[in-house]
Amino acid sequence: MRVKDREGRAMRLVVGGDHAGFPLKGPVVDTLRSWGHEVADVGTDSPDPVDFPDIAELVCEAVREGDAERGIMVCGTGVGASIAANKFRGIRAALCHDVYSAHQSVEHDDVNVLCIGAQIVGDKLAFDLLRAFLEAEHSPDEEFRRRVAKLAELEGR
Repeated sequence: MRVKDREGRAMRLVVGGDHAGFPLKGPVVDTLRSWGHEVADVGTDSPDPVDFPDIAELVCEAVREGDAERGIMVCGTGVGASIAANKFRGIRAALCHDVYSAHQSVEHDDVNVLCIGAQIVGDKLAFDLLRAFLEAEHSPDEEFRRRVAKLAELEGR
């Protein structure tokens, strides 16, 4: 199955994870590539300890610079990755361990980085989360656009 966005096109994605996310990151990258997406893997490349904020910076900078349309972070629980990613201006990261949140976070909140906990979800659920995240588009409804604009305003303070 080739999962694309709603318009049927492949996306440029960036994926990163810490040592706790390492076992799931490889299957995530392989699956995204098998779906036809262009994937930059920014590490880590082993189970040796690394600090998730360092990986989050690589993922978020790729999204902010336009090198990737969306990012995926994989760490132990996804919590640290989400906290770190949300420190970057222009990044709206969501920790999603259910399919509804994975698509709704994009549709309502224009999330551009998905965070997944490798110690929480297995690979099959992770693939379902990725599918929901990538196929979702931000709603054109004024109420959601207004709220995302308010998030940007809060970020600028």
